[in-house]
Amino acid sequence: MEIDWAALRTAAIEVMRRAYVPASDFPVGVAALVDDGRVVVGCNVENASLGMTLCAECGMVGSLHATGGGKLVAMSCVDATGAPLMPCGRCRQILWEHGGPDMLVEALPRPLRMDELLPHAFGWVDMEKVTGPAGGPEVPAELAKWRGRGTVFVHPDLSGGETIWTGYWERSSGAPGTGEDKGILEEGPNFPTASAAVAWGLVRSPRVVVVDAEGGLSWAGEGELPDGIPQRWTEEQA
Repeated sequence: MEIDWAALRTAAIEVMRRAYVPASDFPVGVAALVDDGRVVVGCNVENASLGMTLCAECGMVGSLHATGGGKLVAMSCVDATGAPLMPCGRCRQILWEHGGPDMLVEALPRPLRMDELLPHAFGWVDMEKVTGPAGGPEVPAELAKWRGRGTVFVHPDLSGGETIWTGYWERSSGAPGTGEDKGILEEGPNFPTASAAVAWGLVRSPRVVVVDAEGGLSWAGEGELPDGIPQRWTEEQA
């Protein structure tokens, strides 16, 4: 999509003149091109409670969704002189959310991509690593919010005269005196080896305890050994 930077800056300057800035006397205007070709604008709006001040980009994103949504492609942000102005940190996160890494922001001597302005950005992908489908054995969607919590216990069992391994995901961390609710979140399937059952458990929680046939405990989770568990589980025990 062709970007008319001069037109965007003109629109940003026009809306900048409508800013409400009784505290700072620092008006800001923004204008952005949307992926369907329309242009949305915003100006900063201050408040006597300064923490409630709205940046120009916030108003622009509100206008984006109020007029049909879409994805931001390019944006010009200007100060009172009409010169390009860099968005603040909070607004860079907002722009990432609604424009993504490829969105362009006017700057001198050249426009900058959002992944230049906000490297290593946090986004929905990071949320989905915890609340979405897991890599490897999938956590049921209704249990995704529990990922990283509770404890998984892996133990041997007999099936057809052969030893198999299974596990269950316990709601409580197992720590005494925490008052946490107990209860089984999920029971695992049968696995041919302890290591396969441990892998199933680690997708769900960093706390994995292996119980051997004699009732002995080994720690297969992350971090230091918890109190009451005398040894760390190893692949050789699988």
